[in-house]
Amino acid sequence: MDYQGKNAVVTGGTRGIGRAIAEALAREGLNVCVGARDVDELKQTVRELESVGDASATGVACDVRVYEECEALIAHTVEEFGGVDVLVNNAGIGLFKPVEEMSAQEFRAVLETNLFGVFHCCRAAIPEMKRRGGGYIINISSLAGANPHPRMAAYNASKFGLNGFSEALMQEVRHDRIKVSYVMPGSVNTEFGGDTVSEEKSWQLQPEDIARVVVDLLRHDERSLPSRVEIRPSRPPKK
Repeated sequence: MDYQGKNAVVTGGTRGIGRAIAEALAREGLNVCVGARDVDELKQTVRELESVGDASATGVACDVRVYEECEALIAHTVEEFGGVDVLVNNAGIGLFKPVEEMSAQEFRAVLETNLFGVFHCCRAAIPEMKRRGGGYIINISSLAGANPHPRMAAYNASKFGLNGFSEALMQEVRHDRIKVSYVMPGSVNTEFGGDTVSEEKSWQLQPEDIARVVVDLLRHDERSLPSRVEIRPSRPPKK
C-alpha cells in the first residue's frame, strides 16, 4: 500500500524510538499525530516534525493507561487529518527490580502502560481503520518478550503478553485489510528505563534502526505480512 499522504498515530513519540519513528514517517510523507504525557515535549516535537517533509503534524497529551485519553488521541487524529491509517504503539516504561522489592503499584504501572495501553489504542483505532478500508498496526515490543531475565519480571510479563496480544489481533483483523506486526528490538541506545545515551555504547542499536524497520513494514506489498520482526545489535560485547 502507498502510505504517502496517509495518517499515522505514534504513542510515546517525543523521545527515543518513538521520536525516530515519528520523524521517519513524516519524511515518508505521512501526517503524524504524536501522543505523549509531557506537554512541553509534545509541543516541541510537533514544531520540529512540521519542518520535516511536506506532511502535517499534531499532538495530544495522552497517558495510554487511560482508555478515554487514547480514545481522544484517535478522535483528534480523525478530526485533524480525516482518519487513521497507521498506529504505532510505542509508549512503554521499564522498571527493573527483583519481584520482592517491587510494589504492586509499580508492577501494575508497567502492565498498564506496556500492555493495556496497546489494547486501549487498538480498541479505539480499529473502527476508524475499518471505516477507511484498512490500515496497519505496529506494536513495539522487545526481545524481552521471548527471553526472560532476572529483575525484569514485570517488563517480561508485559512484553510476553504484548506478543501474544499482537498475534491474536493479527488473526482477528486481517480480513478487514488491517495488518498487525510487532517489532522486537534488542538493546537500543536511548534513555529508556533510566539508561543513558552514550557514545561508549555504539554497539547498541540506534532509534533510527527501529524506525527503518517500521518504514520497511509499510513498504511491503499488500499481499505480504512480516508479522514478527526481531532486530538486535550485530556485534554486542563478548561475554
